[in-house]
Amino acid sequence: MLTQLVRYPAPIRIAAFLLTLVLVWVPIAAPIYWLINDTNTVSILTLLLLYAEFILLVRLWGRWVYRQPGLLWLYGLEFSRRMGLELLAGLGIGSSSVAVLFITQSAFGWVMWQPFSIVVLRVALEGLLVALGIGFAEELFFRGWLLDELQRDYRLSIALVVDATVFALVHGLKPQFPALFLMAVTLILAKRSCADSNDAAGFDGQRWGHPILNTPRGRLGLPMGLHAGLVWGYYVVNVGQLIKYAPQAPEWLIGFDRNPLAGAIGFLFLTALAIGLWRYGRRLQVSEPRS
Repeated sequence: MLTQLVRYPAPIRIAAFLLTLVLVWVPIAAPIYWLINDTNTVSILTLLLLYAEFILLVRLWGRWVYRQPGLLWLYGLEFSRRMGLELLAGLGIGSSSVAVLFITQSAFGWVMWQPFSIVVLRVALEGLLVALGIGFAEELFFRGWLLDELQRDYRLSIALVVDATVFALVHGLKPQFPALFLMAVTLILAKRSCADSNDAAGFDGQRWGHPILNTPRGRLGLPMGLHAGLVWGYYVVNVGQLIKYAPQAPEWLIGFDRNPLAGAIGFLFLTALAIGLWRYGRRLQVSEPRS
């Protein structure tokens, strides 16, 4: 039965995967909610359980639905020195971008830096672990599994818009929706900038009229690091209480509810980051020797 899913369009395959994921997860996660009273512990355990199940289901999905046992590799997840370096580069770019954003706001007098305390070091370490977990989980899900399912049926432009829209919607219909959409586009560009022309995905997208066979897969190291860096930078500044907003700071510029992604400055920074990654990817494509 599962082998027949490959004949169905992407929305049905995606719904079938998610339904399977939830149906298996709920009976196992329910006792955790009943037996443990601490809310944080429950959240951590159930999310870890959900993600472990997700990775297992992806492996089974590849074998039983697509006859591709290396589906995680196809998504761009590999444990190599090159991916590790790309992850570190993304972490540096993301965290430094957040730092430059707040330094810019400080230069205009919109934020004031607060005295540094030793507590910030603990917050930074704690935030790094949280950010790496979020970056790994969300990128493997959105820029790995979801993008792969969409690209099997649709052109990259359509897959990109749908993936970015779903990512933004999952995070809520808030003022920062446009920035979240742009962030998702940036992360897709980051993945594609790590694609090798001779490292093709190798799946068949002909049946829906969009020939995407031999699409370079790209690695997830850079988008994972970039995502984690953005989260980490904001976590340290926010939780570590490193800044205080000036009363005269225009909310539409610095961000509604003090969220930089919900303001014009944050949107401009993400736009510059997206353009930079797009140009970087284009330059790599041009410089690669043709076979």
